Amino acid sequence: MIPTLILFGLLLGRWWRTALIAAALGWPVLLVATDVSGVGPGLLGASGLAVVNTAVGALIHRGVLLIVRQRRHS
Repeated sequence: MIPTLILFGLLLGRWWRTALIAAALGWPVLLVATDVSGVGPGLLGASGLAVVNTAVGALIHRGVLLIVRQRRHS
């Protein structure tokens, strides 16, 4: 599941704020909807991990974008 959220961050890295909010809200909903987890305090931790993993993907996206822009400029 971690690669899924990193990929989500990579794809939506341009809109990183929206991606983080979507991960924080959408991942726990997906876990409950698929009966992987019940409603409880564990969903808060799952939401936090979803945000961290999505942020890693978004940071990679932003880093690659920065490198590409620097190479074009020089």
